[in-house]
Amino acid sequence: MELALEHVDLDLDGRKILRDLSLQVGSGEVVGLVGPNGSGKSTALRSIYRALRPKTGVVRVGRTDVASLSLRRSAQLVAAVTQEAGIELDFTVEEVVALGRAPYLKGTEPLTAREVELCTAAMRRLDVERLARRSIMTLSGGERQRVLIARALVQEPEVLVLDEPTNHLDIRHQLELLSLLRGLGPTVLVVLHDLNLAAAACDRLAVLSGGALVASGTPESVLTEELMASVFGVRASVVRHPLTGDPQLLYSVTAQPVKDAH
Repeated sequence: MELALEHVDLDLDGRKILRDLSLQVGSGEVVGLVGPNGSGKSTALRSIYRALRPKTGVVRVGRTDVASLSLRRSAQLVAAVTQEAGIELDFTVEEVVALGRAPYLKGTEPLTAREVELCTAAMRRLDVERLARRSIMTLSGGERQRVLIARALVQEPEVLVLDEPTNHLDIRHQLELLSLLRGLGPTVLVVLHDLNLAAAACDRLAVLSGGALVASGTPESVLTEELMASVFGVRASVVRHPLTGDPQLLYSVTAQPVKDAH
């Protein structure tokens, strides 16, 4: 199902964070949202899962304005893994993952056999099945992150948004997660800090700067030396990955920034 942000403006505390943001993500597509700190990436995601309401503009899933939906229906269509997501209750891993079925349940009705299998399969895909009976409070940051992603998959969403999902993950689990994104099925919009990982994992990249979309396209067309200088304020050389052919950036750590990205 397609995701679209149409001319979205969003203010916080009297400051404009998003400026006339229009972005489309095709059905089943994986799009990486990248940009400097403070460019509005997380705010854009929050407008999709309705944590924030745009001042103007519309967020659509398919042809439907998400603001017109009940919260239950929104949660059935859109799942989110946020930077702030945390579990402060002493639930087991399998209990946390099962919370992903909450939008479909009434009251305290138990999971069906199909839903139990769905939870087991999600834990297996995220390599946390062995932790099923462990308290979420005893896990490392990376383990918790994988549990929360498994919970999102259990929602069976049409659209999945993830804010820096590779935070706290070791390199093996970073690569496994980003490989998994391509085969999930839902439409995916993911904020990534590591541009080389974004180039390898995403069909397209959308670049934000100052709350506005400044570039959108394939990683090859977007990740240019000129864009790195003008948006990120760094010197970088673009090379080809020797195995995949994906564009990769080599940064000059000793060079002075070309210009201030702001």
